[in-house]
Amino acid sequence: MTDEGLERENGGLTSMESIESRWVFQGEDDLDIDSGDRDTVDGDDDSTTCNGMELESDDEDNVEQKLIRTGPRIDSFDVEALEVPGVQKNDFEDVSVGRAILLAFQTLGVVFGDVGTSPLYTFSVMFSKAPVNGNEDVLGALSLVLYTLILVPLVKYVLIVVWANDDGEGGTFALYSLLCRHAKVNLLPNQLRSDARISSFRLKVPSPELERSLKIKEKLEASLTLKKLLLMLVLVGTSMVIADGVVTPAMSVMSAVGGLKVGLPGVKQDQVVMISVACLVVLFSVQKYGTSKVGLVVGPALFIWFCSLGGIGVYNLIKYDSHVWRAFNPVHIYYYFKRNSTKAWYSLGGCLLCATGSEAMFADLCYFSVRSVQLTFMFLVLPCLLLGYLGQAAYLMENHADTTQAFFSSVPSGAFWPVFLIANIAALIASRAMTTATFSCIKQSTALGCFPRLKIVHTSRKFMGQIYIPVMNWFLLALSLVLVCSISSIYEIGNAYAIAELGVMMMTTILVTIVMLLIWQINILIVLSFIIIFLGLELTFFSSVLWSVGDGSWIILVFAVVLFLIMYIWNYGSKLKYETEVKQKMSMDLLRELGPNLGTVRAPGIGLLYNELAKGIPAIFGHFLTTLPAVHSMIIFVCIKYVPVPVVPQNERFLFRRVCPRSYHIFRCIARYGYKDARKENHHTFEQLLIESLEKFIRREAQERSLESDGDCSDSEEEYSFSRVLVAPNGSVYSLGIPLLADFRDTGKAVMEESTSEELKPGTSSESLVSEAEQSLEKELSFIRKAKESGVVYLLGHGDIRARKNSWFIKKLIINYFYAFLRKNSRRGTANLSVPHSNLVQVGMQYMV
Repeated sequence: MTDEGLERENGGLTSMESIESRWVFQGEDDLDIDSGDRDTVDGDDDSTTCNGMELESDDEDNVEQKLIRTGPRIDSFDVEALEVPGVQKNDFEDVSVGRAILLAFQTLGVVFGDVGTSPLYTFSVMFSKAPVNGNEDVLGALSLVLYTLILVPLVKYVLIVVWANDDGEGGTFALYSLLCRHAKVNLLPNQLRSDARISSFRLKVPSPELERSLKIKEKLEASLTLKKLLLMLVLVGTSMVIADGVVTPAMSVMSAVGGLKVGLPGVKQDQVVMISVACLVVLFSVQKYGTSKVGLVVGPALFIWFCSLGGIGVYNLIKYDSHVWRAFNPVHIYYYFKRNSTKAWYSLGGCLLCATGSEAMFADLCYFSVRSVQLTFMFLVLPCLLLGYLGQAAYLMENHADTTQAFFSSVPSGAFWPVFLIANIAALIASRAMTTATFSCIKQSTALGCFPRLKIVHTSRKFMGQIYIPVMNWFLLALSLVLVCSISSIYEIGNAYAIAELGVMMMTTILVTIVMLLIWQINILIVLSFIIIFLGLELTFFSSVLWSVGDGSWIILVFAVVLFLIMYIWNYGSKLKYETEVKQKMSMDLLRELGPNLGTVRAPGIGLLYNELAKGIPAIFGHFLTTLPAVHSMIIFVCIKYVPVPVVPQNERFLFRRVCPRSYHIFRCIARYGYKDARKENHHTFEQLLIESLEKFIRREAQERSLESDGDCSDSEEEYSFSRVLVAPNGSVYSLGIPLLADFRDTGKAVMEESTSEELKPGTSSESLVSEAEQSLEKELSFIRKAKESGVVYLLGHGDIRARKNSWFIKKLIINYFYAFLRKNSRRGTANLSVPHSNLVQVGMQYMV
């Protein structure tokens, strides 16, 4: 792109480097530019005008749209208004070979612990359902395990699902966030067009499959039922992940400690339970030290464990029966079902345990790159697991009676105690991996408004994704202890384990299928093959485990249902609260009638009024005006908003707008965070960043006004009323010189700013206009600095909701009791800033819904 294509006829604009153009949706009637770049004055959503341009409206996204190619988006409201930042890359992209190998080694301690310990219990649980009656049963069970291990962890997760990550983030809510970014399926109506201008908010360039993708997008956005169904699928998957975080420690530790009964035949099951309880307490107690600190220690331990699995497998193959390689022939699966029929079907739940930890691989993806996970699994984890299962089967071919402790019975006697020790360490690591995945999932769901806010501790200063949630940690410990003490048999716990794993797997399959259709836009035959093969396989496994749900594994289903209800109630209540605040927001006409003093006294200082509205004046502000004897000379409405991206760059954090005419000194600030962002700044740091960003915003306003006045001195006043558009040589469309300020007269009509609205008289020099503009800018900046020196006060409005008297009984029960209880016991949104009580002013307000 040449400089000539970016210069206006009368000059005044410096050249801008070419950046990759985008595809965007444009209204049919908006022939100039996309409406997202029009200047707005934040206020009522009525169809008023500012400088001849239509203000933002709630219906602005409902117009008929078409796909056009534009230049790089220049956000006139952003802090960096004329700077287009580069696309944010994943921390692990373009790493060297040595770094990739190091990451691959470190993934052992975080990602693969769960799937690596599955040989401890898979055969034992399988043969508890279908006892061995001959060598053909061993070969059939082994064949089932081998192909389950190849199809589910390898083909589905390592080769397909991990590519559906959200900029390096994995898990159920990362998939939901990815879908929310490409289609408006989020039930909370706080989306803004400006969110799509965040540099990490990347959209796919059209492809030949685009028409199908757009049809699916339209159906999802138009159907409230489909939106709710999608949310419910995500919540079910999330509840199963958290349930998995309960049952994984119980199963892994119990099966590892159970090896004592092989080494010391006199050990009873009650003693195994007590030792398991002690191990679980220690495990959850060290969780707070973080993944990075513990990962360096457990990485070598897991490496030794996988090498032990492979070594024991090779030893057993040589010593007992090397003919078990025949199990790679799938015909043995047919013979297995033919010989055992119903019992073989019951054993499918145990067979699935060889794939446990597959979801943890995806959920823990945020810590490592896709390539390092794939490299480690295919060249170390999978070969060692295959050798381990082959070795166990070779041993069982000659020892049919040892199926109750198949793994430890197959360990050579001279290596038993070292292997027992490393097996217990590996079991603790596996439990930690799933707990870490649970924390990540909860943080993502909290950011997207689907889980009550909890205290989140960031355990690493270098990696923001490494977190610890104290309340959930002890909650998972308590439930794991209940599970171990109430269901002491690993066979029953194994069935509960399979239920939790399958619940997550099925939801992931459905969500990835939608990603394939909507985002990847790949061939429909590939999509159908994916969902038919994997969802069909998982439903078959699920039918098996549900048949045995009465054995005690129903506890995990009850727990998952309770979690689902908590998340759904929280999302439902939050949605009602936001919609009510939108309906009851203050009118801009009322503020104009009150005048610059807002009908009260304006005291020196800055008031940061926290609210959840992304647009409009919150009703709680009127409550402050009527309750407080004075308000601050500068008011900033601060909205902490999570957008469906993992990370928002710091230079794109704050989105500013003027709410009223310049003399009112009222602004809106939307502080945007991704669900992976760490809000660790204290209130002093937050204030400093906010004020600096506000000053940048005001300077950018003045710069654009100056560009307009310099370029259009000889034009009529009407010409100022329209956006100017440049068409680059490649067809890209650019918006330049959009007015950023609009004052209102007492009549309520919009007029131009003084620096650009005065009709230029003959003899008026451009130097005098520039001088007046600079004086006006310095005056406003000086006003901000003086207000900052006078102090910053946080105005917190606690809006609670109650169901109307004529509401249904169920709605009253949910809103007045369940949601009220969750809101009362959840963490306040501003708790991360640790604001002193002397700087707080709190006012409560109740909405009837």
